[in-house]
Amino acid sequence: MKMLFSDWNTIFRILLVGTLAYLLLILVLRIFGKRTLSKLNAFDFVVTIALGSILATILTSRDLTLVDGTIAFTILIFLQFIITKLTIYFQIADKAVKASPTLLFYKGQYDFEAIKKERLSEEEILQAVRSKGSASMEDILAVVLETSGDLSIIQKRSKSSPESSTLKNINKDHFQ
Repeated sequence: MKMLFSDWNTIFRILLVGTLAYLLLILVLRIFGKRTLSKLNAFDFVVTIALGSILATILTSRDLTLVDGTIAFTILIFLQFIITKLTIYFQIADKAVKASPTLLFYKGQYDFEAIKKERLSEEEILQAVRSKGSASMEDILAVVLETSGDLSIIQKRSKSSPESSTLKNINKDHFQ
């Protein structure tokens, strides 16, 4: 029976602490902004997972008080806020924290060295292109592995200028 129900104090603690933790979560997220739970890059993703782990621990562990959990939660969000601010103002911080997007396919050519380095296969690229509704690689200008781990598929367009290209910050040296 202990597996199904421990005691009323545990239930009451989870209800009270869960409600308060949820309200504090909303407050902290509103203070630090939308970026806090974004998945723009691997760093953001790891922080989001860590926040979920802290919240789960606050709810389920009797050893961690609500105040202790809130402090841990707030510190992690505050540090992420500081790091993201530093990446905006200092390129060295940006390079240290974030990966660069990788061009895997460009103007009909695969960069098999980059594909191998990123531990992908040509089949995975083809799958991503198909999932975007393209039947032929001839319709594709580029495939980019983004810092978030997503594959971006850039369709060919008849009218595009280099100044407005979404590929302007991506190294194309392997394709020249």
